[in-house]
Amino acid sequence: MGNTNELLNRINTNYGKMSKGQKLLSNYITDYYDKAVFLTASKLGETVGVSESTVVRFAMCLGYKGYPEFQKALEEMVRNKLNSIQRMEVAYGRVEQSEVLETVLKSDMEKIKHTLETMDEKVFSHAVDMILDSEKIYVVGIRSCAPLASFLAFYLHLMFDNVVLLNTNNSSELFEQMIRINEKDTIIGISFPRYSMRTLKAMEFANNRNAKVITITDSVHSPMNLYSSCNLIAESDMAGIVDSLVAPLSVINALIMALCMKKQDDVATTLEELENIWGEYQVYESDEMDLVDDTLKKTYHRKENPDV
Repeated sequence: MGNTNELLNRINTNYGKMSKGQKLLSNYITDYYDKAVFLTASKLGETVGVSESTVVRFAMCLGYKGYPEFQKALEEMVRNKLNSIQRMEVAYGRVEQSEVLETVLKSDMEKIKHTLETMDEKVFSHAVDMILDSEKIYVVGIRSCAPLASFLAFYLHLMFDNVVLLNTNNSSELFEQMIRINEKDTIIGISFPRYSMRTLKAMEFANNRNAKVITITDSVHSPMNLYSSCNLIAESDMAGIVDSLVAPLSVINALIMALCMKKQDDVATTLEELENIWGEYQVYESDEMDLVDDTLKKTYHRKENPDV
């Protein structure tokens, strides 16, 4: 456990002699170390409500030469504290096998309820308007957020001509796909702990090109909000081996529904055209479970029951 809690040990050891501002920093880092790791000394100070010089003095108070060395210790703590094995041990240690279904579903219900209670409807409406006013829409999400990004992009394609689901397998290709993003475009970045540096960089790139930036993330303290002008906050949980992203998916569903209502005619036209294409090219016939021709079934039935 030596290196895992080295930074926390230093904070605990020095806490009693810290100034009020340094104690605020200690409390924030203890609670939000996974968010603090992304912040510069200036941004960390702004987030906590202290000066940049207080942040630097805080790092030196803990025995580090400066903020960069402190940040490296913070990165090490994040790597150790948020590993999957520890998450699994925490989750499995507090839930009985017979209670898993009820515990998980009730927990997800609570996350959706809390998200509903805390979601700012004006911000949500602003996100809808930003998307509607866009010339091109980019969507990005990696790892466990990739299915959310794919789901959102799938439905956006039914409403808009220019939707790009960014391929995030390669960092350089990510920027190549965004090379023409500009102030007429919008990017929607989806990221939850562990936060994706690639998603953050994509949003920074878009922001630097004056594109509109929307984030779907878990907290006002999320680093994803650094470059976003519209933050949709949905509660998530990473206490277990599986990230709970039910509330974010509900927010995405609401976003899709709100956009559909604004573009009813376009969506209806698209769906009608798709139905015709599916019928013409027999898209779904091969997926049906029962492929036996109805006339053959009737003939067989008559042979088995000659009186019918």
